[in-house]
Amino acid sequence: MDRTACHALLANRNVRLYLGGQLISLSGTWMQSVAQGWLVYQLTGSAFWLALTAIALTAPVSLLSLVGGALADRYDRRRLLITTQLLSLIPALLLGFLTRSGHVTPGLIVALALLLGVINAFDLPARQVFWGRLVPAELLLGALSLNAVVFNATRVVGPVLAGAIIAAWGTASCFYLNAASFLIGSASLLAMEPQSGSLPHHSARPSTSLLAELQEGLRFVAAEKESSLLLLLIAVISLFGIPFVPLLPLFADGILHVGPQGLGMLAASSGIGALAAALLLTLQREPRCKGRLVVASGLLFGICLLLFARSNQYYTSLLALLFSGVGIVSLLALANCLLQHRCPMPLRGRVMGLYTLTLAGMAPFGHALMGLLAGTVGAAAALSLGSTICLAAVLLTARPISRLA
Repeated sequence: MDRTACHALLANRNVRLYLGGQLISLSGTWMQSVAQGWLVYQLTGSAFWLALTAIALTAPVSLLSLVGGALADRYDRRRLLITTQLLSLIPALLLGFLTRSGHVTPGLIVALALLLGVINAFDLPARQVFWGRLVPAELLLGALSLNAVVFNATRVVGPVLAGAIIAAWGTASCFYLNAASFLIGSASLLAMEPQSGSLPHHSARPSTSLLAELQEGLRFVAAEKESSLLLLLIAVISLFGIPFVPLLPLFADGILHVGPQGLGMLAASSGIGALAAALLLTLQREPRCKGRLVVASGLLFGICLLLFARSNQYYTSLLALLFSGVGIVSLLALANCLLQHRCPMPLRGRVMGLYTLTLAGMAPFGHALMGLLAGTVGAAAALSLGSTICLAAVLLTARPISRLA
């Protein structure tokens, strides 16, 4: 996307409102994530409860994202997102109240994480496909790249704010501020101009059942060989590659011997690479053959992750994580854009439901699998195996995916 296209995107009032709402809402989400983990650890000191909370947040996406995608095709996506934003207030407010009053327990935290996970299962597919209504097809990659810039910026800002707020006002304040961020996110959606033609209008009642619509979406993807392979590649990387993040403490302490400060730098290095990739995609012209870039990004991610797994040098590890962040964000943004370009608008919600399932829905299984492998053969061997599987998946799907444009 060139400078003119970037200007065209940011000149769109709806795009500015949506990005602004995302910036605030996602910052609140990252704040709550950090505060919730800190609270669970304070209450239990247990890795089991930390893992259980993470699984409760992500498991509903595995079960319900296909239904969420079908609903995004059936109903007005802006109203659906407003509803999910307002519903997300409930677990944040309850968590804040329970923490402030001293009645919070690990079980209640897991239950509220599960509730938020159910809401996310309907929010994420609608959010993925919403851009297709906000901008024309030729600007879709640029819009998704801008969205990735916002996401990765909040990934840095949110945790920093959380640490400062917890130190100054306590953990509950993060939950209350997250609830306020959902209100602002809802307000940004309400302030959009539906009469502009960029937002969906569903005036007629759906004539088919939800199950029939789900089957229609699955049949479409099954008939699209390249789209199926793209989703399969994302699923493999979600299972064996992306779950490297929870293993970072094991590398920092047991292999690199750099302590908590080094751990922070390792995590930040991957985040900086991700943010850099999102910025580069935003500033570049629309690629002519995005399939080849998907393959190149997958190879970059797999090779750098394997290099990190085998490294015992701190600065080499930092560099490997930096470029792995570049690879994974480029791959996901380009794959998202390709999938949306290859399906008709009435089916995009269901296709993005499958995308959400293969990406976020695989998270609990990937974390459990890589955690089990790390406990059995060690973190370095587990990640070496995982990155090798990712590289094999990229190479096996390279020829058909590289033809996509």
